[in-house]
Amino acid sequence: MRSAFGAGELGIDPFVHEMPGVRVVFGAGRIDQVAAEAARLGGTVLLIAGRRQVREADRVATEFGLRCVGRINEVTEHVPAELAQQTVDLAGDLGVGTVVCVGGGSAVGLAKAVALQLEVAILAVPTTYAGSEQTPIWGRTEAGRKITGRDARVLPRTVVYDPALTVDLPAGLSAASGMNAIAHAVEAAYAPDASPVTALLAAEAIGALSAALPVVVREPANLAARGRALYGAWLAGTVLGATSMGLHHRLAHVIGGSYRLPHAGTHSALLPQVVAFNAPAAAAELSAAARAAGAPGPVQLGAALFDLATAMGAPTSLSGLGLPDTAVDDVVDQVLAARIANPRAVDAAGLEALLRDALVGRRPDACATPGFGAHPGPPAEQPARRVPA
Repeated sequence: MRSAFGAGELGIDPFVHEMPGVRVVFGAGRIDQVAAEAARLGGTVLLIAGRRQVREADRVATEFGLRCVGRINEVTEHVPAELAQQTVDLAGDLGVGTVVCVGGGSAVGLAKAVALQLEVAILAVPTTYAGSEQTPIWGRTEAGRKITGRDARVLPRTVVYDPALTVDLPAGLSAASGMNAIAHAVEAAYAPDASPVTALLAAEAIGALSAALPVVVREPANLAARGRALYGAWLAGTVLGATSMGLHHRLAHVIGGSYRLPHAGTHSALLPQVVAFNAPAAAAELSAAARAAGAPGPVQLGAALFDLATAMGAPTSLSGLGLPDTAVDDVVDQVLAARIANPRAVDAAGLEALLRDALVGRRPDACATPGFGAHPGPPAEQPARRVPA
């Protein structure tokens, strides 16, 4: 795979760039504009929020008044199919025109379940760095497996980013959620359908998050750092929505859906290992990401991300999150059964080595990628087009 920028040249390699548009309202105190933004979208409102966002949801519901005809106060990670259908049925019975979701990826995911089946608009108010609010990617868990896909109908029409809403996010969750956002940008950097624009946005996202997250963890009430982190998460979600997902996200979806591990923590534990696995096959694509993260080069990026997670107290071990050792073979089988747009060919031996390192939380070698020499393989031949998430 080549970078969209001509290697050692002044020219630009051919590319196709397609990016969905979302209205973004950004700034501290912007929660006060949610009702007005929902009015722009029209219709009555179904309000979705998790237990952690009850105060914010109450505030928004008051502003809606009689336009808010229904409310969901419980959300669950990985969107269980039963909950999704119950919410779709409620929204259909109420005849709502807009679903307003306040919270992280779980709240946004439930809103997307409604939009996938009904003619509704989504207005998202993120309170984490998940980035789902900027993507046409939907997911649900059914019969112990996570199913994902892409559909333009689930892309929120409007997103209101208010950094003040993230101040109460616990330091540990802030760190894990931030690593999740960095994972979006890293995979966008080497996606087969990347463009010069997505490459620039991905590097900007990684730089903003790498700088802001340690401050957020040390000083949770630092609104400037919270704003910078949320800005990085916005960009990371945007490039994820515009490019294909690779090995990292496939692993996270399989592990999260089958073993119900926390979504953000799973991303955090996997990211350094997947980056180390892919770096030798995507050195050009990861060069800007490495500079943005403060790593000496692409091969050292996995170690730098591991050190960032460790310094912030974000998860680096899948076993620490609850994944049993006996799950490795099942995860390998599920991942290999899917088609993956990844810069390095994925085989059973290399994938098992990666998972074993992620299971125990081993720091990637900053000089040579573990497993690459033992399980060599050329970059996977992948067409530059979107594939199912």
